[in-house]
Amino acid sequence: MFDMFKSLLTGGAGTASISANELKQRLNAGDQPILLDVRQPQEHKTRNIPGSILIPLGELQSRMKELEKHKSREIVVYCASGGRSSSACGILSQAGYSVKNLSGGMMGW
Repeated sequence: MFDMFKSLLTGGAGTASISANELKQRLNAGDQPILLDVRQPQEHKTRNIPGSILIPLGELQSRMKELEKHKSREIVVYCASGGRSSSACGILSQAGYSVKNLSGGMMGW
């Protein structure tokens, strides 16, 4: 539990990131990382990256089991601007997931 709060406070510092251009190139080339949107449902409904999974940051700890089947794959996490997704990356990294934060979030997309 302490690690989760530490990740939230530090914003997942040290997590690798990926630019929108790099992610678009990978998706166009057929490379399909798991896309995780940690925004609120109304934000996701307005605009999202097709094929992404929605788990709001505040629900991530309690819904982590939904991601277990993807533990062997890379997860690209995004939010509106990169702050919430950075925190989510910290939480997921602590749990043993391979994650990257989408730089600039949906604003950069």
